[in-house]
Amino acid sequence: MAEVHEGRDARLGRTVAVKLLRTDLARDATFQARFRREAQSAAALNHPSIVAVYDTGEESMVEATGGVVNLPYIVMEYVEGRTLREVLGEGHHLDVDAALEITTGVLAALEYSHRIGIVHRDIKPANVMLTPVGDVKVMDFGIARAMADSSSTMTQTQAVIGTAQYLSPEQARGEQVDTRSDLYSAGCLLYELLTGRPPFMGDSPVSVAYQHVREQPIPPSHVVGGIPEAVDRIVLHSLAKGRDERYQTAQDFRADVEAARGGRQIYAPMPAMTGSNATTQFMPAADGTQAMPPVPNAASAYGDQATTVGNQYDQYDQYGQQPDQYSRRSREPEPSNRKPLMIGAGILALIVVIAIILSQTGLFGGGDGSGDGGGGGDSAVQVEIPADLVGMNEKVARKALTDAGLPETQIEIKKKNTTEATEVGKVITVDPASGETVTTTDTVTLTIGKDANTSSVPELNGKTQEQAKTLLAEEDLVLGSVGEATRSSSTTAGIVVSSDPGSGTSLEPGTTVNITVTSAQVTVPSVEGMNYGAAKKALEAVGLKVSRTTVETNDVAVNTVIEAEVGADESVARGSTVGLRVAKAESVPTQEPTDEPSTPTEPTADPTDSVTPTDSATPTESAGDDEEEEEDGGGLFNP
Repeated sequence: MAEVHEGRDARLGRTVAVKLLRTDLARDATFQARFRREAQSAAALNHPSIVAVYDTGEESMVEATGGVVNLPYIVMEYVEGRTLREVLGEGHHLDVDAALEITTGVLAALEYSHRIGIVHRDIKPANVMLTPVGDVKVMDFGIARAMADSSSTMTQTQAVIGTAQYLSPEQARGEQVDTRSDLYSAGCLLYELLTGRPPFMGDSPVSVAYQHVREQPIPPSHVVGGIPEAVDRIVLHSLAKGRDERYQTAQDFRADVEAARGGRQIYAPMPAMTGSNATTQFMPAADGTQAMPPVPNAASAYGDQATTVGNQYDQYDQYGQQPDQYSRRSREPEPSNRKPLMIGAGILALIVVIAIILSQTGLFGGGDGSGDGGGGGDSAVQVEIPADLVGMNEKVARKALTDAGLPETQIEIKKKNTTEATEVGKVITVDPASGETVTTTDTVTLTIGKDANTSSVPELNGKTQEQAKTLLAEEDLVLGSVGEATRSSSTTAGIVVSSDPGSGTSLEPGTTVNITVTSAQVTVPSVEGMNYGAAKKALEAVGLKVSRTTVETNDVAVNTVIEAEVGADESVARGSTVGLRVAKAESVPTQEPTDEPSTPTEPTADPTDSVTPTDSATPTESAGDDEEEEEDGGGLFNP
């Protein structure tokens, strides 16, 4: 949709990126509106993990025919580095810690944008940059929307905006999106960082979107070995079909990711997998890397092969394909191939329609017919409580309930003292009782017997002080002294970091357990003169956030911290942001200053397909611009 050039801000003496709407799209009012919306959305955001917008305007150009066309432009922060699409395009997945660290940066950006009311709606690897020092930058708010205006899903007729591999179920169904839709896409991103491939792949955007609505993903650890169970839980919880069943805020999601990095307890429940549904529908990795030719005249069936179904301009962001490959790919197949492809498209569309009808009537997917067309959790489904739960241990009873269709989040555990040795660790009562029918929104309580003569210290790390007190009381233990830990990477005050005695210790009932929680105030360490990466880690280690601005100078080494906005040894609130001024090599001015700040600077490099300029001699299509919009329209899976 746009071309990006390297430019020079003559007034402030800094390198910038200038994003221009492509001339062939400049006469289209839809693209003009989207481009301006991107500028408005991004300009409202000021966060170190979001590419900053400095200026916007229009430049008049005279075409070869003599006509005049206005090209809107955006002047934005110049970011050195690569997109995650380029990183993953090398065919490698990231190690667990690196994947979690990058996801933390993305969630920090979403937490900020959501707080001020903006939903990104297209989180994907092509829209996330990684700088040489490891900073994360989220970009391309071209289809972002204010939450107050999120009822529009920015669709074309019979089409949905977004990138197929990262669409939330509600986006695929053409429903209203909200902040939790971004969190689903972030879960897809984390999945791909961990495994090297998206959670769902298929031969067309519709087949992928259908899987988002109906199928369960394979746990990442089943694709790549060595991924901890806690990370599996985080990913699968973020990919829950129903919005109410996944993370509710970016802050909650980020807290679990940070807890997993630190080896602490997470809040994500064990996923309720449903047998073969989680494994038999996943496409082999080899199939996902094959480039599918576009299908002409098939938009009425399921859109063209672009990631924006129904988009007439941009090519499908095929997983695993390099930007230069799909910028050179032919937009039309050979005429001899058209008829078979159109027939195949029609058959696929017919299968999708039949599947939707069956799901509505309760004949497909095990529902009761009261769903919303495969909403995957937006409507309550009836579940019969299994028999013989009494006498089972907690783990087996939980599995029996989740296998019956009850979400893990709807299972409540209570402890009750017992003098019967056979009841210790086993289910004593079930409420409602076995054989009764509940819905997936109801809570089922399992009462587990505990030895009245002994107590065990529960896992308290990651809990609040009040939660710790409640958990201890359930074990007939008493909360004792509460100490403060000033050195902790948690950005939230009052979170338990240790207990004395530790979890699992057997004690007599009534014994006191002391805890240590994160302090409300922390002392800022001295970071001036340090390398930025080391300074960032030092500040994060005590629970502080970091923002960075660069200063051109040759007096110190590049990436050296020149100054911190908060002095060393000062006391600040935990979770506060400390700004760092970091050295950057001085640039040689390329032109004289002007008095016209609204006039775009002359490009000094050829257009490229991302914010990072390259030496490409000709413009290429942007890998991150594969989605367009028309106000109103239906979803892929709204019958």
